[in-house]
Amino acid sequence: MRKKLLFLILAITFSGLVVLNSAHAEGVFEAGKFPYKEMQIQVMPEFDYPENWPKDEPSLLIGYYGTIVNKTGKDFSGSIEFPLPIKDKNFSVYLIAEFPDDNKPEVQRPYKINEEKGTVVWQPGKPIKQEESYNFVIEYYANPIQADGPDKNFNFEFIPPAEIEKLDLIFYTPLNSQEFKLEPSPVTSTESEYGQELHHYQYEDVKKGTVLKHFASYKKEGNESALSIISKMNPPTDDNHNGTAAAQTEKNNAGSKERPIIDAVGAIIIGVSIVIAGGLVFFGLRGSRKTPAVRKSQKGFKKNVKSDGNKVTTIAEEKKNLRSMLLNGKIDQRTYEEKMKKLI
Repeated sequence: MRKKLLFLILAITFSGLVVLNSAHAEGVFEAGKFPYKEMQIQVMPEFDYPENWPKDEPSLLIGYYGTIVNKTGKDFSGSIEFPLPIKDKNFSVYLIAEFPDDNKPEVQRPYKINEEKGTVVWQPGKPIKQEESYNFVIEYYANPIQADGPDKNFNFEFIPPAEIEKLDLIFYTPLNSQEFKLEPSPVTSTESEYGQELHHYQYEDVKKGTVLKHFASYKKEGNESALSIISKMNPPTDDNHNGTAAAQTEKNNAGSKERPIIDAVGAIIIGVSIVIAGGLVFFGLRGSRKTPAVRKSQKGFKKNVKSDGNKVTTIAEEKKNLRSMLLNGKIDQRTYEEKMKKLI
């Protein structure tokens, strides 16, 4: 009897350990085993402001658009972690989303902040199969900008949590700013018809843990956002622009003829609502045109999003969508103003 009881206890214990080990193997995210096929980072000082942002402070909006590949040797059904500067002043996550299907909008995902690790954590809508790619976007606001009157500067540092095959980094020049400088110097620069310059860096085969540092400085009176400034301008109506927000004119920097890894990058992004053509390229949506495509704003995610990833419609989101339509030439200034008044 005792032998049977001992055997039963051992069997239960062994089965439990197998289950726990299996769950541990499937659920623990090891960043090094999810290398990046491609990554695009957009750095946007004074581009837009989230709700309740201090009026006397500038903001920095950062967007990460990544494609990781499951190299664990098995399907992965756990949560993904990504390092963010959560201790930066006024840090707040704007969007965590995935691109589960080609030619379709992103789907927002519920997320948590791991204060101890300094990461944002979310679970994909479905398991990532071995050797399968997974596309995601992370956007957040913070204020690392040092300001002394009109003189402003900030550092941007990125340390890849895994190897990156192709990395494209884009800095936006704040509208109405002067003497915008970057260190190190960008590879190329582009300019939109709204006068906003975008500066590009390209990297290949970036190793895990490589420290990429960039320093930006500029002069700008006040903290008015680029979106606010652009909303006061008339969108282009000529056939060349075909109603899009920003047809790009490339300018070679220091005689360089290199193009960014992700082609046709640049254009005004409304709260990162207008995705540049280059961003679509690395999600497998390459098209013949070199002007930006539009996706809906994702304002109102935060804690209100349901566990199934359904989107939440808010007044802020409607305002973002109207700005998108204005800049994309779908509505004129008068229509924009009339619709905005109805939302107040």
